[in-house]
Amino acid sequence: MDRSVVGTRFEAGAQYLAGALREGTGEETFDVVNPADGSLVQRVRLASTADVDDAVAAARAAFPEWSRSTPGARSDALTRLSGILAERAEDFARVESAQTGKPIKLSSEFDVPGTVDNTAFFAGAARNLEGKATGEFSGDHTSSIRREPIGVVGSISPWNYPLQMAGWKILPAIAAGNTIVLKPAELTPLTSLMFAQACTDAGIPDGVVNVVTGAGRVAGEYLVGHPGVSMVSFTGSTGVGKRVGEVAVQGVKRTHLELGGKAPFVVFDDADLEAAVHGAVAASLINTGQDCTAATRAYVQRPLFDAFVEGVAELFEQIRLGDPFNPQTDLGPLISLRQRDSVAGFVERARGYGATVAAGGYAPEKGHDGTDLTLGAYYRPTLITGVAQDAEVVQSEIFGPVLVALPFDSDEDGLRLANDTPYGLAASAWTRELYRSLRATREIQAGCVWVNDHIPIISEMPHGGYKASGYGKDMSQYSLDEYTQVKHVMQDITAVSRKDWHRTVFGDR
Repeated sequence: MDRSVVGTRFEAGAQYLAGALREGTGEETFDVVNPADGSLVQRVRLASTADVDDAVAAARAAFPEWSRSTPGARSDALTRLSGILAERAEDFARVESAQTGKPIKLSSEFDVPGTVDNTAFFAGAARNLEGKATGEFSGDHTSSIRREPIGVVGSISPWNYPLQMAGWKILPAIAAGNTIVLKPAELTPLTSLMFAQACTDAGIPDGVVNVVTGAGRVAGEYLVGHPGVSMVSFTGSTGVGKRVGEVAVQGVKRTHLELGGKAPFVVFDDADLEAAVHGAVAASLINTGQDCTAATRAYVQRPLFDAFVEGVAELFEQIRLGDPFNPQTDLGPLISLRQRDSVAGFVERARGYGATVAAGGYAPEKGHDGTDLTLGAYYRPTLITGVAQDAEVVQSEIFGPVLVALPFDSDEDGLRLANDTPYGLAASAWTRELYRSLRATREIQAGCVWVNDHIPIISEMPHGGYKASGYGKDMSQYSLDEYTQVKHVMQDITAVSRKDWHRTVFGDR
């Protein structure tokens, strides 16, 4: 396995403040490891609360100039950034795979190109702030809408898509004229730091983009509650999201929460079975299932159920686990041994209450390329059947390569089951019938509903959930709007000193 992808680039430290790398001042160090074999990628000193103070101060100092820059100037900077990211695409992909264990084909064909495209999109969106048309709505006044930046944004991003999530947090915030302090997961901070460096290289002023690498219980919570932070954006589990909301509300901060998911995959009896089987395998296993929109609950109308289970199980057995830097590898490890053991625990408990494990259900020893997988956090793609709707594996987010398949009879039953979890982030419906698809997209309670596909995302359309999956949108113009505050400006056009409405306060007509 290639251990030279990071080199000495973070010798100066793993905090990026006011345009430069520096050491954290916290007492703890943290080892960023490759979960494919446990090898050390980078040892970092974590941030203290003093580092967060410095980052917020840098962001506040940069805000006046950046917020007053023209949309065109911000757009030009983001266009340059998009070009720099594209030039460094291979480097970003290799570091992303080193710190996460992602197969290199996922990093190079999905994570990095998606981030480049997102950057290009927000370069254009920066020049397109929308609002109600200026007009004389009262007859005596001209009203107009200003969209203004909010201030310093404190963002916390997760470990499953470190580069993409850094982009999802940073890009709309700075495109709208805000400055930002990003706290990436300490497990995977490296490409977030590289992204911040690229922002500086693109000519974005020092202090506009800052990164603090620290523990959630120290740097994260302190950042969320910091009085110098005006908005909080968090992506992660619903449990932690609730805590983020509790802390943020004490400062009456705007919050944006993208939380857990348990996406249903609803297959009606007229669906293209081959497409549904292939779609389910891809959608449940992307990023080793560590994706909040991954297909986790396949509800299949009874006439197709047995064939669907057989087809998915057969494809699961063909999935190639191995060295993430081998271009042939399909599936990498989970992010850590702890996460691997958590996934295995869900499967073992399901076996205990009578589930059938139709494929997988164990940690493998050898990869397709002869790699010793016992050194890493690998787990075979797993298909579970024979459980009830209230089973733990149906209701709880596993965040691993596990798909549960359950049959249903009527369309009403399938849609009811799809909505029967606390989550509502994403879903898909598989049918060739127009009215069925329209009903499914109307009735399924999720922020994104795909029809005859599951997982693709595009920069122009929003990503965000319903219910316990949070609120607010990433990507798209809707995301840019999240990072602005709306101001109504109203100007008298009559030049009349004594207005008619004054009589409601004093005097007569």
